[in-house]
Amino acid sequence: MIDAHTADGLAIPERAPVDLEEEAARPTERLPMRQLVQISLYWLGINAIMGGIGIAIQKRVPLMVPTGEAGTFLAIQGLIILWVNILVQPTVGMISDYTHTKWGRRKPYIAIGATLDVVFLIGVAFANTYVVLVAFLLLLQFSSNFAQGPFQGYVPDLVPEKQVGVASAMVGAMQTIGFIVGGIIVSLALLVNADHPDFTVPTIVLGVIEFITAMATIRWVREGGAPRDRRGRSWFAIARSAWATDVLKERSFVFLVLSRLMFFAGINTLLAWFVIFLDRTELVTQAQQGVLYPVTQVVVALVTAGSTLPSARISDRIGRKPVIYVACLIGAVGLVVMGVAPSYAVFLVGAMFLGVASGTFLSVDWALMTDIIPKAASGRYMGISNIAVAGAGTLAGLLVGPIIDIVGGKAETGDGPRAAYLAAVVFFVLAAWLLRSVDPRPRSQRRMEALVETS
Repeated sequence: MIDAHTADGLAIPERAPVDLEEEAARPTERLPMRQLVQISLYWLGINAIMGGIGIAIQKRVPLMVPTGEAGTFLAIQGLIILWVNILVQPTVGMISDYTHTKWGRRKPYIAIGATLDVVFLIGVAFANTYVVLVAFLLLLQFSSNFAQGPFQGYVPDLVPEKQVGVASAMVGAMQTIGFIVGGIIVSLALLVNADHPDFTVPTIVLGVIEFITAMATIRWVREGGAPRDRRGRSWFAIARSAWATDVLKERSFVFLVLSRLMFFAGINTLLAWFVIFLDRTELVTQAQQGVLYPVTQVVVALVTAGSTLPSARISDRIGRKPVIYVACLIGAVGLVVMGVAPSYAVFLVGAMFLGVASGTFLSVDWALMTDIIPKAASGRYMGISNIAVAGAGTLAGLLVGPIIDIVGGKAETGDGPRAAYLAAVVFFVLAAWLLRSVDPRPRSQRRMEALVETS
């Protein structure tokens, strides 16, 4: 039996103060749209790098490795950098929850990570072998995740519960805009010289954009809530606690992260592999690449952005999970359409389906995640949740890359990418299945109901 004390006639379990401390970090002050934009702006810079580097790597790696093995080498590259993504972001996010500085608890990490991003992107730009390229990509992932872990704590730190849906949609919109910007910048190299594109300057420009958005975040975004008390623990103990097994008790959180991983793996099948798909299926000519690569990204991104706010509003009425189920279905249909597409126009229709799926998912994903995590440890939990984003590209590559090489063979036929896209439908199926185990009720509501039941 749980011991209890009485407050205003209501019996409350002894552990209630701890629970209330966890929930105390949820803000109540309504934010103007300007501040929601400022909180989300850094995602533009981060995704500019992702959108641009994706094209450059898909064009550069095949020139560095044996013929017919590019898919496998791209998958290996993803697997190598995966461990940095997994380890750094949750750990640094956890440390930031306890950090006391005159800048606040999040901003020092954003400043350091963004500065190093520029340095390592210069290394990526000038790398001339596969090993050197992967080495700098590894360093880039370290610095980027060093900033992202703490940065992701801002939504649960600052946004009140009633605005989480809008904030989540705003995050999705900034990610989409960044992806467009990065894709256009890198594709300019193909327009200048389609036969021998030079991605050096465009790659460095991506770093400059990311650095500017990081500095804007540091300048405009206020810190929310006080840092947590270390209670005498060392920083090493704090870092290690990011991986404490208590997170496994958050069953809904664990299943949502796994569902998120599968969903983003499905989306990454398009984003990280569409260049190779279009090249090998010969749906576009070499002369068209400089135009149709960014056109693909822009169309997908615009459809994604256009889907976010309507989906967020719908989710506020019918709930988060039904909207995500629909997103999984639309994503699966999109991969099938692209996999059998006889022309670029049909491929683009399938890509638009994935854009709708992505926008629908992004509009509610962050909202659902911030609903169910402990708010006082938001840096830790949001860092762990982003393992799904960081690992999705690798997971997609481990399936897509080998299928492309095995089915396409040394001749590098278009059958390889087509088979890979059709096989990747399984990611959306698994995303929907794993979502079944997620309790969508806000954590505060579940805590209160639990207290009433035990009183």
